Amino acid sequence: MTSTLSALLYLAASVAFIMSLRGLSGPATARAGNLWGVVGMAIAIVTTLAQPNMSVSFWMLLAMAIGGGAGLYIAARIEMTALPQLVAAFHSLVGLAAVLVAAAAFYSPASFGIGVPGAIMLGSLIEMGLGTAIGAITFTGSIVAFCKLQGVKSPALNAMPMQHPINAVLGALCVILLVWFCLSGDTTAFWLLVLATLLMGWFVIIPIGGADMPVVVSMLNSYSGWAACGIGFTLQNSALIITGALVGSSGAILSYVMCKGMNRSIFNVILGGFGTDAPGAAAGGAAKEQRPVKIGSAEDAAFIMKNAASIIIVPGYGMAVAQAQHALREMCDLMKKEGATIRYAIHPVAGRMPGHMNVLLAEANVPYDEVRELDEINRDFAQADVAFVIGANDVTNPAAKNDPKSSIYGMPILDVEKAKTVLFVKRSMATGYAGVENELFFRDNTMMLFGDAKKVCEDIVKSMSGGH
Repeated sequence: MTSTLSALLYLAASVAFIMSLRGLSGPATARAGNLWGVVGMAIAIVTTLAQPNMSVSFWMLLAMAIGGGAGLYIAARIEMTALPQLVAAFHSLVGLAAVLVAAAAFYSPASFGIGVPGAIMLGSLIEMGLGTAIGAITFTGSIVAFCKLQGVKSPALNAMPMQHPINAVLGALCVILLVWFCLSGDTTAFWLLVLATLLMGWFVIIPIGGADMPVVVSMLNSYSGWAACGIGFTLQNSALIITGALVGSSGAILSYVMCKGMNRSIFNVILGGFGTDAPGAAAGGAAKEQRPVKIGSAEDAAFIMKNAASIIIVPGYGMAVAQAQHALREMCDLMKKEGATIRYAIHPVAGRMPGHMNVLLAEANVPYDEVRELDEINRDFAQADVAFVIGANDVTNPAAKNDPKSSIYGMPILDVEKAKTVLFVKRSMATGYAGVENELFFRDNTMMLFGDAKKVCEDIVKSMSGGH
């Protein structure tokens, strides 16, 4: 394959990736976006394997077969609730790949055309150093994110006293080691840089609280993109450079948009400076005494919604855990037959990753024109007869507006408390992922519907249909 043809094919792959990002920007075009991504990756892989200097070995094909087989197996079996953990795990693999490629280039620079051992070009050392640092931070940071999302309990995942000063010192050390490596190409400097950035990735994610995890997943996505971009410079591969830059920049933009929506600082996200600083900090003020709540049944909810003209559905992670999206859509279809107007309110950080709720609703074939983002729907709660909250907690908590001691204070929320009646589906009175008690539970217009979200929706459907 000639260099001109190779460059054109890599350009075609890059265009396919751009089309993929464009498609993934909306639920209606997401499937086409995924297809564009598959086409782009196929072109990039075939083009790389067809390079004149590429020696395709049995081990290379075996590795591709194992990786492809594992991808197919995971895609076929993964539950929607585990998607955030899967994304974090994939980010970690991209980061690890960056470190391994940098190590291979460092020990065999002639194979990459960047010099000889002990005399690697300065520009290549800078690219290699940055790729190593970003990749190592992405690797261990993504592992911590995976463990937090998976609910792993370990002392190693707890924030330490003086966590942020420790991170500052470790960050300064990483910069010093990076400069040392780039100026000297020293083997000791390289491995100390790897070790320091691996630790940095671990420590920078530890203090981040659960309510902020969707932003962390988005930021790690950005990190993995820049790590891939670094690999591209080391391999002198234009497709990797362009793709990595696309993923890195789009992830950073998404993180900024989400931070703006949560009233957070983008610099605090990058530096791991927000969230809980110590165990128990997320809960805000002192523990509150037990207060009475209004508890209802599926029959009560069915009666209320049968007489409602305007209903807003607020899905959250509890819906994902119960896999209740199909039962919810069936319930909403019945309410439409009763003459109700149905809309879905999506908070930017509902669930455990950006777009989590949109994916679940799309899986249940919920019409796209019924789904509204926070800015579009918030003003409508005051005119809604019913706000049906199914598994959402932190994103509906009024403490974000009226409790300065709360860890979620300042985060824009869905104003569900303004609806005439709030039906809140939840397994128990337990706090949400941020560890903050939800004041909405105790409001006069709130009725709690305790139980599995899917079972509650199915019972409501039975009641509305006259079944028992």
